[in-house]
Amino acid sequence: MKVVFVGPTLPDVSDLVDEDIVIRPPARQGDILEAVCQGANVIGLVDGNFEQVAPVWHKEILHALSQGVKVCGAASMGALRAAECSAYGMQGIGSIYRQYEQGEILDDADVAQLHAPRELRYLSMSVPMVNVAATLRQLRAENLIDSDEAEVLERAARSIFFKDRTYQAITDRAALPGAARRAEILDLFLTREVKQKRFDALELLQWMASTQDIRAPLPTTWSFNSTSMWKSVSEYRR
Repeated sequence: MKVVFVGPTLPDVSDLVDEDIVIRPPARQGDILEAVCQGANVIGLVDGNFEQVAPVWHKEILHALSQGVKVCGAASMGALRAAECSAYGMQGIGSIYRQYEQGEILDDADVAQLHAPRELRYLSMSVPMVNVAATLRQLRAENLIDSDEAEVLERAARSIFFKDRTYQAITDRAALPGAARRAEILDLFLTREVKQKRFDALELLQWMASTQDIRAPLPTTWSFNSTSMWKSVSEYRR
């Protein structure tokens, strides 16, 4: 069985995968353990919950890997967990994962965003910092903004709480030269946004489609430490 945990990053995921991939909503603590107990051989982690519920536990990812389950992360919480667990065999895909792995970004809030519930197809209500940064790099590369504008826009974006970060809020806060230029840049943001989280998640779906639905050889360089806390949690989830 192949399982992918995804929501706001790819709200149209059901139109993008074959029937052999089981789609589940953003993961919370215990969901990966549950998938492993249900027979998952391949797990893709894109989105995860983290405020009202406990987030995906590193321990359950290590447990999955210790059982030979192939686990890959990208785009959002998946990219963060992949960077944190790469030494144990978790795979990571995409630009955002590479930035976390190389220490270019450190804050988990860089991938966070406010969105509507599943029933409303996870409609985005804020923009993640990783998309803002990718968009600024692209606009700068095309000489649509200059280096000073890119700097003040990024500084403004990083100063805004992730739930309030929108392109309108960024351009309103940035020290730009006049209302006309502010309007021009807002239009650039809205029409030329680089949706880096989406691009990375699509890469993960490609990885899942091409990965065999079988477990990998068990790791030989490390062993899973089944602590008393893990035993109590895993027994409860089973």
